Amino acid sequence: MKKSDLDRNEGLKIAGQMKHAGTPDRFGSAASALTSRRDQRKRDQAQGLVAFAVKLDGDLVKQIHALAESRQTSLNETVAALLARGMAA
Repeated sequence: MKKSDLDRNEGLKIAGQMKHAGTPDRFGSAASALTSRRDQRKRDQAQGLVAFAVKLDGDLVKQIHALAESRQTSLNETVAALLARGMAA
């Protein structure tokens, strides 16, 4: 066989394996377990939360992530506490 025939057969083999592969969890049954963005937005609005995007220095973001992990709280809760303390000062 020629090299081109071997390459074509290898490609067909890979394509066949991809067709028979299972569906990843993010697209399968686990996908329905996640809430949709619309539902999440409605829950956030009911709690009075507003999306607030900012650009921060990378080192500062690493410090905030480390603080959130050490406190075992979410990033949102940590940033809210830091902002509230900063505004009170």
